Amino acid sequence: MNRIAQLDPADAVGKAKELFDLAQIKLGCVPNLLRVLANAPVALDGFLSLNAALAQGVLGEKIRAQIALAVAEINDCAYCQSANAFAASALGLTEADIKDARNITAQDERTAAILNLARHIIVERGRLSESEFALVRSAKLTDAEIMETAANVALNTLTNYVNNLARTLVDFPVVASMADDLTVVHQLKVTSEDDPEDDAY
Repeated sequence: MNRIAQLDPADAVGKAKELFDLAQIKLGCVPNLLRVLANAPVALDGFLSLNAALAQGVLGEKIRAQIALAVAEINDCAYCQSANAFAASALGLTEADIKDARNITAQDERTAAILNLARHIIVERGRLSESEFALVRSAKLTDAEIMETAANVALNTLTNYVNNLARTLVDFPVVASMADDLTVVHQLKVTSEDDPEDDAY
C-alpha cells in the first residue's frame, strides 16, 4: 500500500483542486501519481507545468513516450513502467516499439540515439565521456534535442522517484517486469572508456 497518502479529488481544495480539475478535463481521470504529488501542490504544479512545456518542444510525443519508457526501466519504477506503456499504446506505439524502448533501443536510428543519450545521462549523471558525446554528435542530434532529452529525463526521473518513494498503487494495466531480461541488463551496464576530463566534475 501507499506509504504517502493519495489525496482524494473530492476532498481537494485550493490549488490542488484546481490542478485536479485540469487533469480530469485533459485525462478523463486523476491518476494516483497526481494524487500523491498533490500532497505538495507546488510539486504537482511544477510537474504538470514542465510536462506541458516539453510537449511544445522539438521532440515529438512518441519520442517523449519512448524516453519515458526507457527512464522508468532504468530507474526500476513499476508504476511508471505500466503507466507509460499504457500512454505509449494510446499514442499508437506498437508492443514491439514499447518493448524496444524499455530495452533502451528503437528501430529508428535517431530515436535509438536519443534513448541511448537518456541512458547515459542517468547512469553517468550527465558526465558523458568525450567518446560518448562524440556518438551523440555523430547521430546529428541538435543542441535543442540534447537539452530536451535531458529535461525529459529529469521530468520522468521525478515521477519515478516519487512513485518509488511513495509505493504508489498502480492504477493502469500492469506490465510484466523486464528485470530478468538480459538485454536490459546489458544495456544498463556502463561501458564507457575512462576519460580524464571526467575527473574535472
